[in-house]
Amino acid sequence: MEDAITTFIRHMETERNASPHTLDAYRSDLHQFREFVRAELGAAAGPDAVSHLLIRRWLAQLHRDHKKSSIGRKLAAVRAFFKYQVRTGSLGKNPAELVSTPKKEKRVPYHLNIDEVTTLVEAPRELEILSLRDRAILETLYSCGLRVSELTGLDVGGIDLDDATVRVLGKGGKERVVPVGSQARAALSLYLAARNHPGIQTPLFLNARGGRLTSRSVRRVVDKYILRIAAMRKISPHTLRHTFATHLLEGGADLRAIQELLGHASLSTTQKYTHVGIDRLMEVYDKAHPKARR
Repeated sequence: MEDAITTFIRHMETERNASPHTLDAYRSDLHQFREFVRAELGAAAGPDAVSHLLIRRWLAQLHRDHKKSSIGRKLAAVRAFFKYQVRTGSLGKNPAELVSTPKKEKRVPYHLNIDEVTTLVEAPRELEILSLRDRAILETLYSCGLRVSELTGLDVGGIDLDDATVRVLGKGGKERVVPVGSQARAALSLYLAARNHPGIQTPLFLNARGGRLTSRSVRRVVDKYILRIAAMRKISPHTLRHTFATHLLEGGADLRAIQELLGHASLSTTQKYTHVGIDRLMEVYDKAHPKARR
């Protein structure tokens, strides 16, 4: 089992170009499943000894102290693992195909309103370089709807202030081009000027020591300015991505356009942002439906 997992993880890394975060999650979930198989069938049991009933027993055990979303992710890892075994000829069938994914609890992504997000992105007001960097980070996250990993992976050459675009390397190594709003461009321009316009292969956002900023550091940046705004709930950098999508949708943007901007592989992922307020829905209905006019 261990050798099969190692080979599968190597395949995910080299052939599927999975992110380090995805690899860590798959490795952890599969090792947890391996330990369950060993406890149930013995240390010598391999992938061919696993049945769909065994997988269901594992999921039943997980239900005691795991959320449905976490269980669904673990099942997805196991399903992908066995699918790979079938594709390479190691197994004749995928036992995980007969196991249903637990239904997730539907959660509406938390987002900021216009006043809240404006207050947040305008919080860094000092003219020293770290404050200019923080303002550029917050403006870019909200203006472009980037994942934090996409933001920290940007080089200076990925930003074109003249064309008002940013070239982003998203999940699975997929590249996309996203527009950059005027206020984000202004903040980026000030920050790059303070750095004396570095070369195009230089990381866009640097820490105080001159190295590339990490995702954890971006979280600290957001936390720092949240503390200054007592009226606002504790949020994460990803909240700005939710806010970006929600405000576009409320402004009338097409769901498929938002899908492209966010870099979602599936439209179903984007559909969680269709939580537009009922007042907005009534307003659109009254304007658009011929029988709604009074």
